[in-house]
Amino acid sequence: MTLPTLVAFDLDDTLAPSKSPAPERILDALAGLLKRTTVAVISGGNFEQFETQLVSRLDSYAGLTEADLENLHLLPTCGTRYERREAGRWVTVYKEDLTAEERDSALVALREEAERLELWERDTWGDVLEDRGSQVTFSALGQRAPVDAKMAWDPTGAKKNALRAAVAAKLPELEVRSGGSTSVDITRRGIDKAYGMRKLEAHTGISLDDMLFIGDRLDPEGNDYPVKALGVTCHAVEGWEDTAAYLEQLLAA
Repeated sequence: MTLPTLVAFDLDDTLAPSKSPAPERILDALAGLLKRTTVAVISGGNFEQFETQLVSRLDSYAGLTEADLENLHLLPTCGTRYERREAGRWVTVYKEDLTAEERDSALVALREEAERLELWERDTWGDVLEDRGSQVTFSALGQRAPVDAKMAWDPTGAKKNALRAAVAAKLPELEVRSGGSTSVDITRRGIDKAYGMRKLEAHTGISLDDMLFIGDRLDPEGNDYPVKALGVTCHAVEGWEDTAAYLEQLLAA
């Protein structure tokens, strides 16, 4: 198995449990990759979430040099923001924020449709609605909900998908996607993970044909699916354990 020129990942439920730190086994595999190839992470989470779950842990990982970390590319909020490592710090390459009108329309539509569909929960772990600048996100149980509660709330994805469809009908000028296990993400029209992968191609000079994407939501309703539809080689996983096992095989080849 040949190591791709660039390996890209989803974050939640691919490199880490939802909103949780990346496990040591994943860090070990990523460190091995960073020493040999280019790595990218593209997810609906904001940059602060990337820092908490992954970046801070890699920053302190024994044996990783600055040259290794410069092989890491971060695309939060589904590629509407792009961060690269330069001279020991993370530098914003671009950030494409929603306008105030787009943000407000998204927030109103999410709340109205969640309430109409009886999906607006009263007892939550943190904010249900979040303005991430370049993305507005609905998290049914709040941003800090435990993984087991989120898995129990919508095990089939039917609730989240119903909300996505209802909000999309009200906001035809914006992109509305199913996000993580209980989330719906809204960005400008045409901006999804395929958009982020094209940006990676432009900024790194690495062809999409030489990239591999690993994610847990490559089904047609999932927010990883646009990467598959773009024609990038993809590998589907069902959790971080699958990712770790696959990377260990990839690195051993």
